[in-house]
Amino acid sequence: MPARSKILMLPPEIKAELDRRLITGSFANYEAQTEWLNEQLREAGLEISISRSAVHNYGQGFESRIAAIKIATEQAKAITDAVGDDAGKMGNALISLVQEKAFDVLVRMTDLDPADMDFNKLTVAIAKLNNAAVAQKKWQTEIKKKATVAADEVVKVAKAGGLPKDKAEWIKKKILGIV
Repeated sequence: MPARSKILMLPPEIKAELDRRLITGSFANYEAQTEWLNEQLREAGLEISISRSAVHNYGQGFESRIAAIKIATEQAKAITDAVGDDAGKMGNALISLVQEKAFDVLVRMTDLDPADMDFNKLTVAIAKLNNAAVAQKKWQTEIKKKATVAADEVVKVAKAGGLPKDKAEWIKKKILGIV
């Protein structure tokens, strides 16, 4: 198993600044980024040195993850624009996808090096994910209740205006998405 990247073990503020510098520098000039990083480490009193190839390898992986996120975001936006998201279908799909990935990590935990994994973060992420799923379902229930109340009001007004009962019920079903 390869050694854990020194970059992943950097102090959070230095790593965050490296990430920012990589992004704003368009993932280029790794020589300068490496010099800057090693200077920061010396100033912080850390007696480690990080090679240009380590920064480059980290930068390539980081750039790939950002590109994947951009593509996923663009695709989600295109799907939402094309089909709408009235019932929170995109949110449900996203929650399901992340739940699936988290479950996969849990299943594969016996094959993973515990040093490469932060179990506490994983459990917190799963808890937050479950909270999001509950909130999504609650929102859907509230929207359905509001739609039902609105549909009932429309039926009352339509009937009072002389619309036949079957036509009023058809309108209600149309509003609730049954037809």
